[in-house]
Amino acid sequence: MTQNIKDKVVVITGASSGLGEATARLLASQGAVVVLGARRVERIDELAASIIANGGAALAVATDVTDAAQVKHLVDTAVRTYGRVDVMLNNAGLMPHSLLERGKIEDWDRMIDVNLKGVLYGIAAALPHMKAQKSGHIINVSSVAGHKVRPGSAVYAATKAAVRMLSEGLRQEVKPYNIRTTIVSPGAVATELPNSITEPDVAKGIHEFYEQFAIPAESFARVVAFAMSQPDDVDMNEILFRPTSQEL
Repeated sequence: MTQNIKDKVVVITGASSGLGEATARLLASQGAVVVLGARRVERIDELAASIIANGGAALAVATDVTDAAQVKHLVDTAVRTYGRVDVMLNNAGLMPHSLLERGKIEDWDRMIDVNLKGVLYGIAAALPHMKAQKSGHIINVSSVAGHKVRPGSAVYAATKAAVRMLSEGLRQEVKPYNIRTTIVSPGAVATELPNSITEPDVAKGIHEFYEQFAIPAESFARVVAFAMSQPDDVDMNEILFRPTSQEL
């Protein structure tokens, strides 16, 4: 599966834990150069050091995806350091579920800023470089919630459905530039995502659900590697996956 992975420069947002960390480790082990963006600088510094100690190539760049200038700096640093950006993985996300009637406006704003605007800022930062190269791959993280909405998940699901629509529009627009696009929609995967829930009763239910059903973050990493490893003339546009035992 290392075809089309070795020596590629991969920028990953939300790289300090969970899906981003697992993907960085897997891709680095297969020969990719990983550029790690996250707010928790100590975490990505430690991750980069661990990858380098194991013979890989990694660079950590402090990045808050709600700030377009910081996301641009992340991608521009990758290009300045390694000469190109081959893959942009827009992974950073939050999931503070709550019923709409509770009016958690601050949580809604955070989800829109991170889950939706963060993806847009990643696209805006990477696209000019990929157009100039006439190659590249933009991978956006949606969710099963982008396909199904449940009580308490309305705003989160709306942001993730929007990521799917953005990605499909992007797919159609970048055909002249030989750029590939992939949407990855995971089900319950063991990450720190439930920790972003601010309502104690909702958090309890989600944590119990994840404890029962969640599969390791490495499952997501393998999906990303699968999409990347396809031949250049194959554009793997959308992958929806769940734990085998997850019904929703």
